[in-house]
Amino acid sequence: MIHLLIGITAIIGTVITYYAALKIHHKYHYPFTLPMLIATIIIVLILLIIPISYETYMIGGEWINKLLGPAVVALAYPLYMERKLLKKMVVPILVGTCIGALVGISTGVLLAKWAGFGEEILLTISSKSVTTPISMAITESLDGITSLAAIFVMIAGVGGAVLHSYVYKYTKIHHYLGKGIGLGSASHGIGTAAALENSQLEGSISSIAMSISAVVVSVITPWMMNLLL
Repeated sequence: MIHLLIGITAIIGTVITYYAALKIHHKYHYPFTLPMLIATIIIVLILLIIPISYETYMIGGEWINKLLGPAVVALAYPLYMERKLLKKMVVPILVGTCIGALVGISTGVLLAKWAGFGEEILLTISSKSVTTPISMAITESLDGITSLAAIFVMIAGVGGAVLHSYVYKYTKIHHYLGKGIGLGSASHGIGTAAALENSQLEGSISSIAMSISAVVVSVITPWMMNLLL
C-alpha cells in the first residue's frame, strides 16, 4: 500500500512539474526554458531537499518510463503525414544520418580522450547520441558504465535541444533537411521533440534520423572503439 501511494505521488508530482515547466516555456520561449530541462532540475532539487532516494521516486517514475514506447510509436503519425515528401529524400537522409552517427561517436570519444578520461568513460560516452535503452545495451556489451551512459544520453539530448538554434544560426544551416538530420542523429528523442516544435516535416526527418542512427551506432560502435582507443 505504501509503495502504491509513493508511486501515485511520484506520478502526480512529475506530471504537475512538467506541466508547469511547459507553461514557463510557452510564456518565455527560449532554448534554456526547455520543459525537459526545467522539469528535471526541479525534480532533482526536490529530491535533494526532501530526503527521498532516487530508487523510491522511481517506484512511480518507472510507470511513466513505460510510456516511452508508445511515445516513440506516436512519432509514426508525422511520418505518415509527410510520407510523400520523405520518399524523395531517402538518400540524403540515409547518408546524412550515417555521417552524423560516425561524427557523434568519434567526436565524443576523442574529446573525452583528449581531456584525459579513462577507457571506461570512453566506452561509455561512445553511444551518447542514441536513446537510453540502446545506449545502455551498447555500453554493457563494451563493458562500460551503464548508469553513466544514461547521464551522457540526457546531456546529449538536452544539449542538442537547447543549443541547436544557436548552432544552426552561426553555421548558417536553415534547411529543414539538415536541421532534422542533425537533431535526430545527435540528440535522439529530445532533439526530435525540439524539431517537432519547429515544424512537422523537420520532426519527421528527425525521427527517421533517430531510428537509423540507433541501428548504425549499434553496429559500428565496437568497430569504431577498436580504432579510437
